[in-house]
Amino acid sequence: MGPMNSDYREIIKKLLREYVDFLSQDETIQQELVFDHERDRYLLVETGWQNDKRIYGPFLHLDIKDGKVWIQHDGTEDGIAYELEAAGIPKDRIVLGYRSLERRKLTEYAVS
Repeated sequence: MGPMNSDYREIIKKLLREYVDFLSQDETIQQELVFDHERDRYLLVETGWQNDKRIYGPFLHLDIKDGKVWIQHDGTEDGIAYELEAAGIPKDRIVLGYRSLERRKLTEYAVS
């Protein structure tokens, strides 16, 4: 775990906090950040109620594995991969883990 991982951690945490600030405008749904530094897992989970329907689940889930950022779940409109790139993480260090291996091969991002 070199300086790269710690840089990635800080970038991920900053982006997730920004999403919480943006999403917290809806008072019926709360956002919870879950940072597991030991296993390098970072989640933004939504909980609450909307029209008598329970809302619960991940909005974003990112892991750092083998020096790469794995996007396990992405509930954003535009894709958090673009924001990770803009924050300085190279495309070949970003894995779209929510896509099959065959579909990942068709992107400009890391396969695994």
